[in-house]
Amino acid sequence: MSIATFAGNPTAVTLKDPYVLHGRELKPGTFLENTSRYSDDIWNLTPARLQVHECSLILNFPTLPQRFRPAAKKLFYALLSLELPDGEDAPGIATIRGKFTEIKRFLQWLDRRWSPERNELSELSPGELDDYRKYLLARFPNNQAQRERSRSPLRLFWRWRRHLGDDALRFDPLHLDGWGESRPARRQENTTDRLPEEVLGPLLIWALRFIDDFAPDILEADRQWREAQNTKPAPSRGRPRDRLQKLLDEHVAEGRPLPGYQGQPNHLYLARVLGCHRYSVSLHRQAIDEVAAIVGVADSAFVDDVQGRLDAAPWVASITTNHNAPNSLAALARHLQSACYIVIAFLSGMRDCEVKHVKRGSLQIKCDADGRAYRRKLNSLAFKGENDVAGVPATWVVHEAVARAINVLEQLQPSLQDYLFGKLPHSGGSHKGTNPALSSQSTNTQLNEFVDFVSHLCTEHDRTDAIAPGRGRRLRIQTRQFRRTLAWFIARRPGGVIAGAIQYRHQSIQMFEGYAGTSDSGFRAEVESEQAIARGEGYMEMIEAHQHLDLAGPSAEEAARRLQDFGERAQFQGQVALDKHRLKKIMKRHDPAVYPGEYITCVNDPVKALCEKARRGNSEGLPSHGGCLPLACRNVALTAENTAAWRREIARIDKRLASRPILAPRLRQRLQNRRAEVVEFLTANGQEAVPA
Repeated sequence: MSIATFAGNPTAVTLKDPYVLHGRELKPGTFLENTSRYSDDIWNLTPARLQVHECSLILNFPTLPQRFRPAAKKLFYALLSLELPDGEDAPGIATIRGKFTEIKRFLQWLDRRWSPERNELSELSPGELDDYRKYLLARFPNNQAQRERSRSPLRLFWRWRRHLGDDALRFDPLHLDGWGESRPARRQENTTDRLPEEVLGPLLIWALRFIDDFAPDILEADRQWREAQNTKPAPSRGRPRDRLQKLLDEHVAEGRPLPGYQGQPNHLYLARVLGCHRYSVSLHRQAIDEVAAIVGVADSAFVDDVQGRLDAAPWVASITTNHNAPNSLAALARHLQSACYIVIAFLSGMRDCEVKHVKRGSLQIKCDADGRAYRRKLNSLAFKGENDVAGVPATWVVHEAVARAINVLEQLQPSLQDYLFGKLPHSGGSHKGTNPALSSQSTNTQLNEFVDFVSHLCTEHDRTDAIAPGRGRRLRIQTRQFRRTLAWFIARRPGGVIAGAIQYRHQSIQMFEGYAGTSDSGFRAEVESEQAIARGEGYMEMIEAHQHLDLAGPSAEEAARRLQDFGERAQFQGQVALDKHRLKKIMKRHDPAVYPGEYITCVNDPVKALCEKARRGNSEGLPSHGGCLPLACRNVALTAENTAAWRREIARIDKRLASRPILAPRLRQRLQNRRAEVVEFLTANGQEAVPA
């Protein structure tokens, strides 16, 4: 039976009862015969969700009005597995689930309006859809994007009409008056808020502190926990009572509390220590309780001797088995995993889905002849912009701190767990699914729990470096913010230090190298957009201070002309427009192509650019700062800051020439030649080499 015949014949649906995911790629190890059939009331879409961190999804047809379920099943079966109409792309599983929610909203609205005898959607009239448009306007008066999300799925009954038979619309709703609102919701390239500096700095510092200072204690507790879980009672050597009494006597002699659980002596742990069954220990409960009354009961059955320090004191008193305690092994292990996520996500620029596909053994370290590591590469899968929905192999060049985080995760996860961001074996946590890796929602929850725990530590230790909310708002960290924030920092290449000892300029070079090999990542576009905005803000500051009129150098007049023109275009009702979106628009159309640097300000003209000639035109119209020849190029303009940088260069040369012992003749001559070139360059451009 053909697809077309099947789609238009309800009887054939019953006879054939196909697997609804037959047109989709399934997860490895999933067999089609174990998936949902057309006749099922609930279709499980999870087998077609190929990314290991994605949540389970279903289509729950009993939530729809009874009379419209057959039409809905036809539509969603077509979306899942039937031939695409001309000009249509195959919708993703998550997209299909989102469409189901909005179609359910419409069908429930329609069910309240239609008389019981009406059940074919082909009977819908333009007036009824216009009534639904008005309903959405009243339901979401201030949310145009939501109104659009609610309207657009209804066109599926028109666009996929070849598979819907009597339930297809007879007209395209798009042509109805008012269906497409006159002012569509504005779509920004990237609406994700970056993490403000006052949040990112402490966040990254605390994450590195967990990895470098606190991880040994957590990993030791984890080791002991696994050992206790896997240890089988050894054959008894002597009576368990005698061995138990000896152990209790040792606790009394040393004044050491008994290991506990939820405030009571931990009989299971004592049995593990003694190599006997728990029952043999519980028989002597009275003796154990008497000792507990003398020495007390510890919260922890694992680590009491904490090695990590915070302000010269143990960072936690102990690591406990009580899952309700903030210092439980389960909670601290999740915080350590979150710390590793923060470092990897921010210092690699990987998307959440890419981080979640990092496996054990995915880190490659290249060393020189002396065994020193000089490059670290992290392998995972890339999804966005790729033709394979299952992802394609991709590599990122990463920082040493990322390598340390990977090493910690490989110790924290059980040896049989491939995915480093899978759920940890300790009970508790926000991840309730069976996926190999945590969902994005679970990670978001854990990240904010990490922030709360850091605040708890700061309160206990009377510290002031808590991860504070920025701009007077409640802090809510999300996985997608790390990549966005990295793009912002790379675009601005801040001088100074971020989160301790990480030099960001070095980091940005590695990030660009890593993303150069990942197709269609979109990362470069994000960074270039941020760079343009940063330059635009710099232009506005120069213009407001009239600094563009005080430039020197061969291209000083051209730079002043370009910046003057830019300033006039940026004027709005007598004020300089600093709105980010308007500035971005102006930069896209009227970028002056003036690139401030430490030693020169490049007024880019590809025809005269020496760096362009060196690259033989392969430059995309942008200057190459790494190949700049500032003393010879005619594209150079000088600001006061540039001139000061050259003077500092002369001072450094003078200091070296005056140093003792005397430099080798060849090196001395090279420095003298360099100094003469700089002095000549400044003098030729009307600047004093040494300020009066």
